[in-house]
Amino acid sequence: MSETKGKTSTGMEQNTAGLLCYVLGWVTGIIFLLLEKDNRFVRFHAIQSIIVFGFLNVLGIVLGLIPVIRWFTWIIGVIAFILWVVLMVKAYQGKMYKLPVAGDIAERNSNPSSDNKPADNKPEEKK
Repeated sequence: MSETKGKTSTGMEQNTAGLLCYVLGWVTGIIFLLLEKDNRFVRFHAIQSIIVFGFLNVLGIVLGLIPVIRWFTWIIGVIAFILWVVLMVKAYQGKMYKLPVAGDIAERNSNPSSDNKPADNKPEEKK
């Protein structure tokens, strides 16, 4: 059923905290990264949220400033919405769903600072 179970340092179930990392995109990612010090699952989703939605936000702003390709920003909005839903569902299911580049970065940086050993959970790769 779910790959991970347990509480976080915030007192929430980790699947709920993982879902909340994505609710407001990179903003809630930053909030949960600052709040969660011990749970690798929540830190993974917080970092992935910051990278994915931060990048999409900046890309949308930059493309919106270029008149010739301003129309392209709606595609970024659709992609962001689809990713937002998929990542929230996967986090709530307790899965460390790893996107190709952002997931690798999140995996490398999600270990709590007091724990330098490799984690038991291997993120699920996107196919």
